[in-house]
Amino acid sequence: MARKKTTGGVPTFDELLVPTVKALQELGGSGSIEEINSKVYLIAGISDDILPIPHGEGGTVSEVDYRLTWSRTYLKKFGLLENSSRGIWALAKADIDVAQLDCLEIVRAVRDKDKSTPTPKTEAQSEKIGQDVIEEIDNAEEWKEKLLNVLYGITPPAFERLAQRILRESGFFQVEVTGKAGDGGIDGKGIVRVSGLLSFHVIFQCKRYKGSVTPSQIRDFRGAMQGRADKGLVITTGTFTREAIKEATRDGAPPIDLIDGEMLCDKLKELKLGVETKLVESVEIKDDWFKGL
Repeated sequence: MARKKTTGGVPTFDELLVPTVKALQELGGSGSIEEINSKVYLIAGISDDILPIPHGEGGTVSEVDYRLTWSRTYLKKFGLLENSSRGIWALAKADIDVAQLDCLEIVRAVRDKDKSTPTPKTEAQSEKIGQDVIEEIDNAEEWKEKLLNVLYGITPPAFERLAQRILRESGFFQVEVTGKAGDGGIDGKGIVRVSGLLSFHVIFQCKRYKGSVTPSQIRDFRGAMQGRADKGLVITTGTFTREAIKEATRDGAPPIDLIDGEMLCDKLKELKLGVETKLVESVEIKDDWFKGL
């Protein structure tokens, strides 16, 4: 079977097929891409050294996540998964026995069913399967990479003002930028009201860089926010290590929400802040209509 070559120890897409199904089973049968991928990392034993490896030079999508997209595509074509327009993936049936899943058979069956794709003889040909999904990732990666490069170029105060604007546009009020030296990394604060009844005081921190936020940085931020807010929020143009994510949701500690570079790009696009989505008109000529005149 043709397989995608291993890059720096990253599992091949077919090696991630069964872990993907197991992840959905542990999530109760459905989940967002982020939830599924996080579960797969643990099930497949993917180390923190491998997770940050980007797909392509300077890519915003990791190689692991890129290959997991292939895995979900094959499982969907095989009839084991389905997905909604809201980005939620689910098991097509609840009684899947992972012990009976044959990765070789799944890949072979999907390629045989795709009649528009000739039987692959080379690795390049084999990767034509699911190309629509991969192209979608590449397009997303391109604009997000461009946007992140713009964000890297703005000043720290400008990034803090951007975070303030995002929170205001998202329904927060009394949002202030308060960042100053010796304040434990706290850059601002705000209040969010839920259902018009409950209010939570939130303190936020902005990290404008390409690296990964570490658990020690999360602990330092939590120490600074204790007694001053109900929740914490860290916004970065980079990423968070797996241990940092665990630390942010550690039992018994004040919760901290995390927004990484990719989520930040999606939020700016959603709020139309510095990002404009253009719809391209497609014109189709119906030859048969004219022939019937």
